[in-house]
Amino acid sequence: MIPRTALSLLALAALALAACGSDGGSSSGSAPTSDDLDGQAFTSTEVTGYDLVADTEIEIGFMADTVGARAGCNSMSGGYSITDGTLEIAAMASTMMACDDGLMAQDTWLSEFLTAGPEISLDGETLTLTGADATVTLAAVQPTALEGTTWVGTGTVANEAITSSLVVSQATMTITDGQAQINTGCNTGSASVEITDTTMTFGPMALTKKACEADLSELEASVVQVLDGEVTYEINGDMLSIRKAGADGEIGLEFTAQ
Repeated sequence: MIPRTALSLLALAALALAACGSDGGSSSGSAPTSDDLDGQAFTSTEVTGYDLVADTEIEIGFMADTVGARAGCNSMSGGYSITDGTLEIAAMASTMMACDDGLMAQDTWLSEFLTAGPEISLDGETLTLTGADATVTLAAVQPTALEGTTWVGTGTVANEAITSSLVVSQATMTITDGQAQINTGCNTGSASVEITDTTMTFGPMALTKKACEADLSELEASVVQVLDGEVTYEINGDMLSIRKAGADGEIGLEFTAQ
């Protein structure tokens, strides 16, 4: 079953083809609307005006009035609109995972590029963003199947903030034939799961009882809290975002396909 594509960025991790600089040119196509982009994800095929770090690319996804992006390290997201062919993003929130200097600088560049009001055009499955000093050309990508994929944690969500660290990558989930096999980062187990196009409903989770270090136990508590009962989910390319209402606001988990 392949569900509706969606954002997350918050979440959001990486594909493997590098996009690099070449001669620029005027973009074809026309300015899309948010309805044209809703549920679509794109991966860069060419970048002019900026040299991407080797073996990285830019990923951008749209869901309703939110845009998410990733450039090899952290995931970022923000509300957006399109006015007279210009992509308008006031600010972007980001996960806080530490990466090497090149990737961190690339994250900063992408955030500044996207919030500087680049021109946006869509020609079939090709999306082009044209800024003052750089142009990014991206191709539409198909969503990863929810079932049968091993999903690896990239972030936890609480109080509208996404926290990402290497510890989170210890959490994994694979759904097959109505059963979710789960590694919480500490213990392993399973739960039944019913799936619709936008929701998953998890039954009680049976887990091993191993004692773990404090950071892994904290991660387990987040995983168990989220993967209990009904949650909403969105898939944007190879990124899976899960959300539900918590006692103090929205909570959730971010995954990427292994």
